[in-house]
Amino acid sequence: MKRAIVMVMALAVSGALAGCGARNDIRPKKGESLPVAPYGAKAPPPAQDLLKPSTQARPSRSDELLKTSENRRSDDFDLPPPN
Repeated sequence: MKRAIVMVMALAVSGALAGCGARNDIRPKKGESLPVAPYGAKAPPPAQDLLKPSTQARPSRSDELLKTSENRRSDDFDLPPPN
């Protein structure tokens, strides 16, 4: 009995999550408009540009491998805590 309840709950949750994934054209709600154009821009940016994260928000990944071990240089400010 518990197994059947767990299965029904799992199906309900997966169905609810599947409904969240619907993708339609992004448009402002009726009666509302996009944000005003930034200072110096001739027109407001389209909705797709507003949803694209900036490079600062999502930095590119560096896959450079460390090929040789390197000793750290001394750090003059790495002092022990005072007593």
